[in-house]
Amino acid sequence: MEPRFFKIPVCVGDVSLHVAQGHFATRNSHTNYFVDVTRQQSCLKEAEAVAQQLAQRNLTHHTLVDTILCMDGTRVIGTCLAQNLTQGGYRSINSGQEINVLRENVSHNGKLIFRDNARFMLEGKNILILLASVTTGGTVRKAIDCVKYYQGKVAGIAAIYSHVKEIDGLPVTSLFDTNDLPGYASYLPEECPLCKQKQELDAVVDKFGYAAL
Repeated sequence: MEPRFFKIPVCVGDVSLHVAQGHFATRNSHTNYFVDVTRQQSCLKEAEAVAQQLAQRNLTHHTLVDTILCMDGTRVIGTCLAQNLTQGGYRSINSGQEINVLRENVSHNGKLIFRDNARFMLEGKNILILLASVTTGGTVRKAIDCVKYYQGKVAGIAAIYSHVKEIDGLPVTSLFDTNDLPGYASYLPEECPLCKQKQELDAVVDKFGYAAL
């Protein structure tokens, strides 16, 4: 059965959020909400709206960004964000600078890895990690480990939605958080109370979207 989506009443600028309530499984957790960011990932107009809002946050006003590492299929948003940060006259330390936009590359064992021709975008660079949503922080930590492995520096973490305020001491800048989703909860799979109550999964969720069960 398809999850039933609705738009939350809170908007950030021109950015709105569509969610569904139920029982959902991700790689790292079970949640009682699914946040659908398909429009923001794929539609240029909506990606630009997200980028504009993120560009206005203090994260980018005073933080030098050399590379945006785009996780969760956020490359369109990342491209728009780079354009916003580098355009002339914009209130940003990055105005007039070059920003690389780098898409995640996951190996067969689930680790982030980049070819030699992409290393210049990581080594010694200030890197903004961009995600669609953050729940447990597992994907973010994978990205942080990758940046450190390639001797880069994490300049910030940004997302459309985040369940947490910081990860490993690094603040997460998001447009929406748990205050916008009443009763939002994320559980380790083995500790999920919905499973213990024998509530069937509504969908399996990954960076590409959901598969209804």
